[in-house]
Amino acid sequence: MSHKAFELAEIVVRYGSTLAVDSVSLSSAPGRLTALLGPNGAGKSSLLSVLSTASKPESGTVHIFGNDVRTAPTLARAQLGLVFQERTLDKELTVEQNLWFHARLFGMRRADAAEQIDRLLAMLELTEYRRTAVERLSGGTARRVEVVRALLHRPGLLILDEPTTGLDPHSRRVVWRDLLRMRDELGVTTFYSTHYMDEAEFADEIVIMANGRIGRSGSPVDLKDELHAACVRLRTSDDTAAAEHLLTQGFDVVRGFEELEIRCAEPDRRVADIVRAVGVPVLSITVHQPSMDDVYIAATTLIAEERS
Repeated sequence: MSHKAFELAEIVVRYGSTLAVDSVSLSSAPGRLTALLGPNGAGKSSLLSVLSTASKPESGTVHIFGNDVRTAPTLARAQLGLVFQERTLDKELTVEQNLWFHARLFGMRRADAAEQIDRLLAMLELTEYRRTAVERLSGGTARRVEVVRALLHRPGLLILDEPTTGLDPHSRRVVWRDLLRMRDELGVTTFYSTHYMDEAEFADEIVIMANGRIGRSGSPVDLKDELHAACVRLRTSDDTAAAEHLLTQGFDVVRGFEELEIRCAEPDRRVADIVRAVGVPVLSITVHQPSMDDVYIAATTLIAEERS
């Protein structure tokens, strides 16, 4: 029987009278990337803290590859690799010394640790830095070393809290190249929080939280499709007449302040049909596909409205 990589069931976290996480349930099959989005105060850090076993929930259960963190904490933690938002490498030590220190903490045999250090540094193209002091590394390279360290003891689940905060665009791109390789080549399951919508697009599943609850979850494609916000935007010489023509031919038309929106699936393929049906001269036409920004705003707005 194969286990889920992680499974959170009805997790509740409180800080005094503040309900930080409100009965959240979430799971992932092995080998998948899950992104966690949400505004500050949404409960993301609290949920990550519970999954990483750094804190205990008020109620609910946590399983990591089938191991209950309450009854089998050692087995559960052995499957975890953690990369925190704050830098945690010892700056005065070299890259290799940091990795050896981690290997000793996890009780790895010397030959096994040496093999893993060589293998992961080579895989992430970091071998040239192995004897470099961490304080001399760029922020992006140091972050990649932290990923190597987190994977050194062969965990099945990698948890990252805002992994690219403070990095320049090139460094962010390289970090994500590495993380995707970890999934594709090593089968590592990854759960990460981020404020960057473009980073959420890398995920197999996106989870959007607000006010301690999950507003939406699903693949990037499915979340966008659920909005039903794909449309063709049209400006004509007579929008009133154009709207009437389009409505009579079965198009879903919304009148905006300066343009018409014709909502439809696969709008790229409907442009020619719309131009033929509009009946008046067209001044401009554009295709709009919903973005992750649209999904995020819709999900967080929905939770806010339910709470008000």
